[in-house]
Amino acid sequence: METSAPLWLWITFAAIVLASLFVDFVVLKKQGAHDIGVKEALNWSLIWIGLSFVFNALLWWAVKDHTGSSELANTKSLEFLTGYLIEKSLAVDNIFVFLMIFTYFAVPNAYQKRVLMIGIIGAIVLRTVMILVGGWLLSEFHWVLYVFGAFLVLTGIKMWWAAGKEPDLNNNPALRLLRKWMPVSQNYDGERFWTVENGVKIATPLLMVISLIALTDVIFAVDSIPAIFAITSDPFIVLTSNVFAILGLRAMYFLLAAVADKFHLLNYGLAVILMFIGAKMSLIDIYKMPVTVSLGVVVGILAITMVLSVRRAPGKADT
Repeated sequence: METSAPLWLWITFAAIVLASLFVDFVVLKKQGAHDIGVKEALNWSLIWIGLSFVFNALLWWAVKDHTGSSELANTKSLEFLTGYLIEKSLAVDNIFVFLMIFTYFAVPNAYQKRVLMIGIIGAIVLRTVMILVGGWLLSEFHWVLYVFGAFLVLTGIKMWWAAGKEPDLNNNPALRLLRKWMPVSQNYDGERFWTVENGVKIATPLLMVISLIALTDVIFAVDSIPAIFAITSDPFIVLTSNVFAILGLRAMYFLLAAVADKFHLLNYGLAVILMFIGAKMSLIDIYKMPVTVSLGVVVGILAITMVLSVRRAPGKADT
């Protein structure tokens, strides 16, 4: 797995992630359990997006300094931006599922941020492992590209078919398995995952929620990670674009939760993006699409979907 990123940039990336998580945890603990409004969510979203762009500028400078090639630096910077945008876009679908889980379990808004914070840490660890394994597979077995491509096309078709339909959480096999495996209290006990009832230690609904959030992220990681490998095979670009998109997931959730109804067609756009990326990956040995074209297509699909969502009523759009 070759990468053009120097060692010091790997170390800098790790330091930024650890510092970001530390700051987020300190702020989280200082604020305590409280509702997160649109203004606060927007401010944090802008901070995370700004940090991602600053890192991309650092990436450009590091690659140019390390290789002496401005052209390669431009390519790597565009790959990061495209991968980041794809991950950020696919995270929207993830957020809608989180919203459904929180609504189903009637999780108070004040408790949701802790669940999301823990979920983000788990997602970073999980995706790091999956990216390293995926990168090794691609370097050893080129034909895996075609498997990833076909999988993304099929996932996009499935997402299109499921768009606009309400998921049935009652019949979710993971939820039924969790309920059989652990006794769960009917009531919340603050932000605790365990409580004591009649002298017996049992789980609170919040533990059930964090378990479902973790399982959901495993499913979405299987979809989204191959999508970035269609843009670049550089493990550093794949990992960093993925992690920076995840870091802003908590703020993005509270922001989108307030305007979810306005972008009811977004899942259709995400389905098209997945099918496009899958087709691009499957045809990579026939035609290697420039990164700028890939970025333009993704941005264009998202823009069209969002404009149509605003202009068309949900009832008409989902029929």
